[in-house]
Amino acid sequence: MPYRLLVDDRVLKELGDRQRYTAKVYRQITLKIFSLQFNPRLQDCKPIGEGYRVDSGEYRIYYEVNDDEKLVIIYLVGKRDDEELYKRLKRKGLM
Repeated sequence: MPYRLLVDDRVLKELGDRQRYTAKVYRQITLKIFSLQFNPRLQDCKPIGEGYRVDSGEYRIYYEVNDDEKLVIIYLVGKRDDEELYKRLKRKGLM
């Protein structure tokens, strides 16, 4: 049975901004997020704080997994070469 996905409102807002991502990047990110339903600990994921980060092209996705509830929670999406992602994680208390 696949895991349920819960995507933070900010991530949904960012992904809904068509000016922010090209169609190709948008597709890469969303496909990676949906793949987490079937395997939340992908081969290329790295543990960070209480959760994981996984790369999708030029972007990183930070998420947490609740195995008891079969739930994946997507908290942040950000550029790989930008330290802003980690600053945002610290501000949210996720790191």
